[in-house]
Amino acid sequence: MRAARPCTGGGERGLPRRARADYNARVPSPGERLTALVRAEPPDRTAIAAFLDGLPHGERVTAITALSGPRLQSRLYAAVAGAPPVTLADLVPPDAPPLREVIFHGKNSLPAFTLFQKRFCRPPRGSDELWGYNHQALAWLTGPGYFVVHDDARGAAVDYREVPPERPPSWPEVKPNDRGFSRFVFRDMVDYMRRVSRDVFIGSAHRGGKETGNYFVLCRDR
Repeated sequence: MRAARPCTGGGERGLPRRARADYNARVPSPGERLTALVRAEPPDRTAIAAFLDGLPHGERVTAITALSGPRLQSRLYAAVAGAPPVTLADLVPPDAPPLREVIFHGKNSLPAFTLFQKRFCRPPRGSDELWGYNHQALAWLTGPGYFVVHDDARGAAVDYREVPPERPPSWPEVKPNDRGFSRFVFRDMVDYMRRVSRDVFIGSAHRGGKETGNYFVLCRDR
């Protein structure tokens, strides 16, 4: 009788070898995964929104801060052009108490000092606008960058040409944007917002009605 061939567990005539798990393989960070989605050809805004909506809050904030520079952020802004327009209610819930701040963490496309917050609130009397300012490290130089937000066909318009007549008690003093160093940063500026996901939005800065090529991404605080 012919002896049975031993089972080698692999090779051309044996069973296929089981793939060995690589427990040292590096897992891409949320920021790397979001960056890859934005760099895809073409970027899929539905996939980007689903990815961001599926992240825990902390990872969502970390992900948006990975979008550095105008090239990536302009690409994201263009990718979400077909999303439903951003409204005031997307930024501050209609039932939010007057002067109760709603904070968004931000990442701009500038070369330095890129992290900031935009803080919004509803006026004390019923109104079709929001009030807000920029909370950031250079406020001592640039001023608080107060603004008024209006609904606009292009998406909520963050308008620095107007400043609120009052503020929540915890906010800095309201200052105009056409004086001192503030005029170089905020004068004649309007940001137009687009929706990226449920809690993430992107804005494009316009000065004198023209795009400046500067952008910023916002993520709602929770």
